[in-house]
This record gives sequence, C-alpha cells and structure tokens, in this order.
Amino acid sequence: MNSSLSTIILAAGKGTRMNSKMPKVLHKVGNQSMIMHVINTAYQLGAEKILAVLGYQYKMIQESIDNPSVEYVLQEKQLGTAHAVLQCQHLLKSFNGNILILYGDAPLIQISTLSKLLKLHEQTKSWCTLLTTDLPNPTGYGRIIRNQNMDLIKIVEEKDATNEERKIIEVNSGFYLFNSKILFRLLPLVKNDNNQNEYYLPDVINLIIKEKGKVAIDKINNYIEIQGVNNIEQLTKVNEYYKSFK
Repeated sequence: MNSSLSTIILAAGKGTRMNSKMPKVLHKVGNQSMIMHVINTAYQLGAEKILAVLGYQYKMIQESIDNPSVEYVLQEKQLGTAHAVLQCQHLLKSFNGNILILYGDAPLIQISTLSKLLKLHEQTKSWCTLLTTDLPNPTGYGRIIRNQNMDLIKIVEEKDATNEERKIIEVNSGFYLFNSKILFRLLPLVKNDNNQNEYYLPDVINLIIKEKGKVAIDKINNYIEIQGVNNIEQLTKVNEYYKSFK
C-alpha cells in the first residue's frame, strides 16, 4: 500500500432500540465491546490515525477504550453521517492519504476484506472506493443504482428511493475509502434536502460522480460481514456469526 491511511469510526448514536442505558457500541460481541473490535481492525490495517466520533455517553465510551492511540471527536447533534465525518476535519487538515470509514456497531468486517478494498482503491487511483453486497432482504439500506454498463450512477437511501429502486438488492454497505483532500473538499457541499433531513455521507459519492471523478466498487459475497447492530436480536445474531468467523 502506497498512501497513508487514517480511519474514522462512527459511534455517536444512542442505540435507542437496544433498550439499554449503555451506549450501543459498548455491547459485547464475544468477550469484547463492538467498538474495540473495530478499533483493533483499524489498528491491524496500519492506520496512522484512528478517530472515533462519539456522541451519546461519550465519556463512558472513552473510559472503556483501552487504546491510547485513538483520538476522539464529539458530534453533539446527530445530523447524519456526512456531518459526523465533517467533525473530524480539524484533526485531519494536514493529513494527505486515504480515509477509511468504519462503524462502531459493525464489528464483523474482516481485515482481509478491507485490505482488498485498500488495494483496489490504490490500483484504480479512485477518489472513492466502496464496498457493496447483495442482500436477500435489503430493507433499510441505501441502494446501488447502476447503468447498462454496470457503472455507478448514484446511491439512493431507502427512504428517498422509488418503488423500482427499492427492488434492487445490491446495497451500499457504508464502508468507504476516500481520498482525504477530495472528501473534505466535498463534505461541506452535502445538503440535507431528503426525507430524513440528514447530511448523508453517500451524497459525497454522488458529488464525485457529478464531477466525473473515479469511483471503484468492490462487491463482496459474504454479506454477514457488513451486518450492523440496532437491537438485541441483531446483537445475538452477530454473536453467533462471530463464533463462525473464529
């Protein structure tokens, strides 16, 4: 790998559906909190900077993280994923390399998968490289819209998708690699004129497409890796999957 790597871990959500006072990312998979799994993954990938974007109960999360190399960013209001990443700009101003986006509640992503994503990003000299997969039930995920040549036209969030677009089963996993300079140039241009009134990170990719910048896609078969946790049932499932990965 040629370029430097920094990682941003998004972990500001409250996790209301967990029905717990404990922040969602502190719930355990195996014998470790979900966020520690993700931090260890970033560390093993050789990230020179690891930033965790925190919000709800951020002090409790900071106290539980046993890794002095992690830096913290506070997202006081949860206004969307693009807004969360924008909070990291001041810490990455002088950074010139690639930025990997990970999630504190998606602990199953494999180092081998992310290494492959990094390799593709470097080889294609892309502005952004994203991970996609086909989901048997794509409800809740953004859809990958391609043209007849299979090139990416846009990413559309489910709540903004047409009925036809919702039938598409190729989904945006949310795992991305961005050229740092391009990411922070385009982030302030993201608008929140959508059904959620949120600033979506995938809209940066839509802006790249508009500028005819290069976007690469790595489509993986094992959709289990991208599974996030929103409730106790999903936590139980992810713990079962985790055992099968070991």
